[in-house]
Amino acid sequence: MELIPVIDLMGGAVVHARRGAREAYRPIETPLSTSAAPLDVADGLLALGRFRTLYIADLDAIARRGGHDAVLITLAARHPGLTLWVDAGESAPEALARRVAYGPGRPVIGSESLAGLAEAEAALAAGAGLLSLDYGPEGPRGPEGLHGNAALWPEAVIVMTLARVGAGQGPDLDRLAAILAQAEGRRVYAAGGVRDVDDLHRLAELGVAGVLLASALHDGRLSRADIAAFMG
Repeated sequence: MELIPVIDLMGGAVVHARRGAREAYRPIETPLSTSAAPLDVADGLLALGRFRTLYIADLDAIARRGGHDAVLITLAARHPGLTLWVDAGESAPEALARRVAYGPGRPVIGSESLAGLAEAEAALAAGAGLLSLDYGPEGPRGPEGLHGNAALWPEAVIVMTLARVGAGQGPDLDRLAAILAQAEGRRVYAAGGVRDVDDLHRLAELGVAGVLLASALHDGRLSRADIAAFMG
């Protein structure tokens, strides 16, 4: 099971994500970095283990108020062996194709950014990006038909339970089990709620391909030894 650190970018800084309430996000304070600058925080996270992938949520780009591609280009150059998964709110096929061709990063198509099923089908048709099935406190975000139709999903699917992000409530095992049951062999990644190494073991037993992590890395609930045990 792959462990994937996460950074959320807003206003040029890494912010502390909690329960998907983005209007309340503030620059992160973490023992892993002396600042909330994206490159500093990324360096601190990546020093914890031999991570292969870094997930980046560009919250300004998702909200259509600019973005952080310049930072991501620098980050990619600084860590040339690292794969970047980037959710920048992109759904138009031409924008997705441009990111695949030129970067930075591999696009993540968030269901919350999709206006309808036709847009979802067009965005996913090329098979170039990952799909994030986003769930808020109110339930599924984005086209309902997308959440229920695994035939539309690409080979890698993230189950993003926003209400559990930064909340310390544990992963949504029931939802993950339901997605895995309909995923027909696709790789399913868990996002939101991981508290400690016991949660990682539960997710591994469930059969997820990987897990996105932030708070448990910043506050030290996952040690370097815990990380190394999963990273092999």
